[in-house]
Amino acid sequence: MSQADITIIGAGIIGLAVAKEVLKRFPSLKVLVLEKESRAGLHQSGHNSGVIHSGIYYAPRSSKAELCRAGYKLLIAFCREHGIAFEVCGKIIVATDERELPRLNDLLKRGQANGLSNLRMAGPEELREREPNVTGIAGLRIPETGITDYRAITARLADVCVKHGGEIRLLTRVIGLRNRKGEIVVETTTGEFETKLLINAAGLYSDTISQMAGLRSDISIVPFRGEYYKIRWAKTELVRGLVYAVPNPELPFLGVHFTRKLNGDIEAGPNAVLALRREGYRRTDLKASELFQALKQPGFWRMSARFWKTGFAELRRSWSKQAFCKSLQRLVPELTASDLQYAGAGVRAQAINKHGMLLDDFEFVLGDRAIHVLNVPSPAATASLAIAEHIVNKAEQTFSISNRRCFAVPS
Repeated sequence: MSQADITIIGAGIIGLAVAKEVLKRFPSLKVLVLEKESRAGLHQSGHNSGVIHSGIYYAPRSSKAELCRAGYKLLIAFCREHGIAFEVCGKIIVATDERELPRLNDLLKRGQANGLSNLRMAGPEELREREPNVTGIAGLRIPETGITDYRAITARLADVCVKHGGEIRLLTRVIGLRNRKGEIVVETTTGEFETKLLINAAGLYSDTISQMAGLRSDISIVPFRGEYYKIRWAKTELVRGLVYAVPNPELPFLGVHFTRKLNGDIEAGPNAVLALRREGYRRTDLKASELFQALKQPGFWRMSARFWKTGFAELRRSWSKQAFCKSLQRLVPELTASDLQYAGAGVRAQAINKHGMLLDDFEFVLGDRAIHVLNVPSPAATASLAIAEHIVNKAEQTFSISNRRCFAVPS
């Protein structure tokens, strides 16, 4: 039976960032990363907008705000160190009617409280100068927002982990966990592994892994699919940069927006519709056992009762290109459905509690010889390196990690 000091479940950007941080601080420890797929970063880490978030949206002093701001700097430094393409291009959040102005001002205050630099409001004339085809009555300019390639970052993190002595086992699905003689036995499809400390960074299956570990929690994962279109090359001049609508403060989603990619493409989206399986990237993807698991959660029905109108509108946008385009036309009226090409989808692991509340902040839960990463939605990719520092700090403080020993049960 193979043994490790620290075993990380999930080779996405969070799991690999944690592995890198452990190996940086404790190079003599044996670190093992288990991944059920054939390569790292196939799911949330490889299906996102590519935006380096500034931290404008998040409540001051929240984990999201603090880790996003710290992670922003660490991520850019990592890209520079490893030659990964990125661009700090800025973005603008646009109000299209008077009712959105108070929310736009609230975002300005949040950004200032979170330490963002050079924020400023723009009137209609400046909006037209910056984005001639965007219609709005005011905008908030955020210079610190950027774009990058998170697939490249995840692949480089995997390389760094292996270079510094870590092991990544692919095509290895975790099917059970049990305690034995002060250690955790990780049962997988390729055999059993003993570990002294477990880090659960399983993303869409983080609640499943926490339940295997015996953690009592009222948090469950509901998968939301976000679908994107891209603007045809002949019409990419309609949008110059990153243009966002003012978000609904009741939901942890940013709504449909326009994102320029490193290759010059302009993506539009995403919507947010319930996925019928946790890795359901297509509308027709269905896994009955996972759908049943979601439907039997009391929190799911309470959430549905609160947001059924929003859910219906998102579903309509999913099935109707015209409806999707109409939501985009609030920002760019000249855009037509024929200007849009389907560009794929991502699935977001959204945590809810038993009361049906969509958890907005990051959630890290201590277990028996384990740390469970139960809610790390956007801006988790931006914040990944800071999240890793946070998790390793927590492990070091709680479980007495050192280069000579990995784990001591706290008294």
